[in-house]
Amino acid sequence: MVYFQPSERVKQLPVNFFDQLDNKLAESEDAGKPFINLSKGNPDLPTPSHIVESLKTAVDKPENQAYPPFLGKENVRLAIADFYKKEYGVTLDPLNEVAVFHGAHIGITGIPQVLLNPGDYMLITDPCYPIYYSSAILSQARTYSMPLTESNQFLPDYSRISADVLKKVRLLLLNYPNNPTGALATEAFYQETIEFAKAHNIPVLNDFAYASLGFDHNKPLSLLQTKDAKSVGVEVYTMSKTYDMAGWRFGFAVGNASIIQALNHFHMHAYSTVFGAVQDAAACALQSSQKCAADIVAVYQRRRHVLIDGLRRIGWNVVPPSGTFFAWLKVPDGYDSQSLSDLLFDRAHIVVAPGIGFGKNGRRFVRISLVSSEEVLAEAVDRIEELHLFE
Repeated sequence: MVYFQPSERVKQLPVNFFDQLDNKLAESEDAGKPFINLSKGNPDLPTPSHIVESLKTAVDKPENQAYPPFLGKENVRLAIADFYKKEYGVTLDPLNEVAVFHGAHIGITGIPQVLLNPGDYMLITDPCYPIYYSSAILSQARTYSMPLTESNQFLPDYSRISADVLKKVRLLLLNYPNNPTGALATEAFYQETIEFAKAHNIPVLNDFAYASLGFDHNKPLSLLQTKDAKSVGVEVYTMSKTYDMAGWRFGFAVGNASIIQALNHFHMHAYSTVFGAVQDAAACALQSSQKCAADIVAVYQRRRHVLIDGLRRIGWNVVPPSGTFFAWLKVPDGYDSQSLSDLLFDRAHIVVAPGIGFGKNGRRFVRISLVSSEEVLAEAVDRIEELHLFE
C-alpha cells in the first residue's frame, strides 16, 4: 500500500482530546472494579416521546422521501423564527437570518471558514471547547486566547487584548452557557461584547449549545437579545441538549444576515441537506410545549445537588455550576488537573476530564459531567471519599 501524506491543515489538527480518554479507558476496563465515566457530555436521557412520534409520522410523508431544499424546509425555518420570538423576544427573518444543518458542529467549524482568511485572528477563551482550535486550523487562521478566571465570573476581559492583535481579529467566538466552566453570560457582558464588536468591526459567534441549561431558575440569555446584536452577531443552536436529541444531528444558526448568507453558500458546497423527517421532528420540538425541556433541566439540577452536596460533605470545597451539565471543580492543594485525574482513574476507577485539555487556564480544574444518574454520581462521591484526600 502506498502511504499518502495528508494536507498541512490536517496534519495540524490535534489529537481528539476525548478519544485519548476513551482509549485509556478501553485499555483498563478489565482491571477489577467497573469504571464510572464522568468525562463526556453525551446526554443519557431519552428524547421526549412526542418528538419521537412526530419523526415516525414524518417518515411516511412522500415529501420526506426526496431531497429536501438546501436552505431547509420552510416549516422548520418558520419554527425556528417562532421559537426565538417566544423564548427570547428576538425577531428573525426565516429566509435570510436562519441556516439549518447536520448538528451544531457544522456551524461552529463552518462560520470561521466563511469569515476568516489565512493569518486572521479568531478570539477564543481559555479554557474552551477544544474543537474551537480545530475550527481555526481548518480556516488557516490563528487564535488568541482570552483567559477565563474565577475572579471575573469566567467571562473574558476585552481590555486585555493588545492593539496589535485587535487589528487582525476577524471573529470573536464565545460559548455561554460555558463549557467547561458552567458560567452564564450576563446582560451587561453581552452589551459590552456588542459594543466592543461594533467598535472594532468584529463579527461575534455564540455557541449556544447549552441554551436551555440554566440552574436555580436562571434562564440563559441569548446573545441576540442584546441591543444591536444582529448587526454583528450570530448564534448556533443545537437540539441535542435542550431536547435530548443528540443522535438526531440537527442544528441551526441565526442572526446577522450576511453571515447566514455566507454560511448557506458554503454549506451548499461542503455539506448535504438534513433528512426532511428530522427537520419536521425538530419543528415539532420547537413549536410544542417546552415543559419537556424544563423537565430535563430539573433532572440535571437534582444531579448537580447530589454531586456538589456530596463532594462538600467529604471536604471538597467546590462551586456549583450555574448552567450546562458540567461541574468545573478546582482540584485540591497538591494536585493539578492531570495528577488528580490520574489518581481518580487509577485508584477510584472514575474517569474525569482534566482541565488542561481545555486550555492552560484549566490546569487547576477537572470537569465532571452530570449525564449519569443520581445513583452513579453518589457512588462516585463515595469512591472519592475512600481516597481520604481531604483529611
